[in-house]
Amino acid sequence: MSEQLGKIERLEAERFKQGKKLYLVPLVYSREDAPDEYKEKCTRYWQQVTEQLTNLVSKIGRVNRVYHESIFQAGEDGMKAVERLDASSYQIAKNQCANGAVFEAIEEKELFEEVMDWQRCLMFGFISEKVTNKVYEFYLEAMKRRNEFMAKRISETLKDDEAGLLFIKEGHSVQFPVDIEVFSVFPPALDEIHRWQRDQARLGIEKFAQGSKEKPERETGEVQKKTGKRAKRKPKE
Repeated sequence: MSEQLGKIERLEAERFKQGKKLYLVPLVYSREDAPDEYKEKCTRYWQQVTEQLTNLVSKIGRVNRVYHESIFQAGEDGMKAVERLDASSYQIAKNQCANGAVFEAIEEKELFEEVMDWQRCLMFGFISEKVTNKVYEFYLEAMKRRNEFMAKRISETLKDDEAGLLFIKEGHSVQFPVDIEVFSVFPPALDEIHRWQRDQARLGIEKFAQGSKEKPERETGEVQKKTGKRAKRKPKE
């Protein structure tokens, strides 16, 4: 069961120091061309992640293993791959490794690439519903094997009484082993990012609807310019 960070204040942290533990951090990415408002929220998010992780470490135990979604290399090679992927999660991983943690590979290269390829196929789209369904089945099957591999890697590498740090996207479907206590890092800024994304999606829909509404009016104006006559309206039923 995943423990929300805030609940730890009401529990005896001592009992969590025994056994395997996993600190789970949702991945939030920001592109160079992202709006400044979004970048600011992402910066605040990662600052809060650092603060909450520090709190976890002080109460339950230091990080012994670091895992990062999409990375199939271990050690220095893995850290270099994280650095190329995301500067924010890299900085936190780097600090933990500097304090004695080991960076572990959590992905299997061919399996990871297979999932990505099926995902790209689905994004491309197909004319045939039959083909779409078949590709989706392949994607789900590959994703299931990937999730099982990730869970197995954590189970095999995380030793008794150790704590692992996992960076993984929200909405993941990895089923963690029952002998691992999972603590979800969920800073307030993550809610802010969710609200911002919903607002942007709503504004996008509204702009699209407004554009669709204005299109017939523009077309009517073009008819008037070309013919010098008013466009005929369809009589009401």
